[in-house]
Amino acid sequence: MTKRITAIVGDFYHDEALARESLEKAFGAAASSGEWTLDFTGTDRILQVLEEGPAVIVLFKENRLNPQDEQVDMWMDGAVSAAIERYVQGGGAWLAWHAGLASYAEDSEYIRMLRGYFISHPPQNKEVRYIPVNTADTGWSAEGFQFLDEHYFVSCAEESTGVFLRSESEDGSSIGGWRHLHGEGKVCCLAPAHRREGLLAAPFLELLGNCLKWCAEPGKE
Repeated sequence: MTKRITAIVGDFYHDEALARESLEKAFGAAASSGEWTLDFTGTDRILQVLEEGPAVIVLFKENRLNPQDEQVDMWMDGAVSAAIERYVQGGGAWLAWHAGLASYAEDSEYIRMLRGYFISHPPQNKEVRYIPVNTADTGWSAEGFQFLDEHYFVSCAEESTGVFLRSESEDGSSIGGWRHLHGEGKVCCLAPAHRREGLLAAPFLELLGNCLKWCAEPGKE
């Protein structure tokens, strides 16, 4: 049975075409068997997509629609947040990637499901080192990598999830990736990357592909 992955990518600060290119490259390498499909949609169709029940939904988009305006509008309200949680609880998989962690209400069902969220990043992009951890549990590469990036500092309930990536720069250290089961479904959160050199770096694409595979394939952690 073909597994469908649906992605919502791009916002004011995050180039949609670049995010698509990154995800398509990672998807192409991960889904070489031809048993997966990848399609893109917008937040205006999120409730319909949730009802359709794809195997995985990828979100690379922050909550703010117009972050530089005096009156800022958000796309995710309480009803959408609850619908996302029900989708995952019922067996869906959610990959919150970079901007998909940003500007969502900390007390929402969405953030409670993620068990973490973006706090801030330094004003200047700098070299960020990403260090895989718990590779015996993930089976993923133990090789670290680094590139010029927007260093995301996050809040993460580390005691109730499985951290697989940490990040370091001259500005400090944080958690770069975590994953856990939620009800019958799966949640994966990935902080990098923001810039072209990171989004298209081979080690990052391999990691993103591994996140997609973990979300899409059956089985426990």
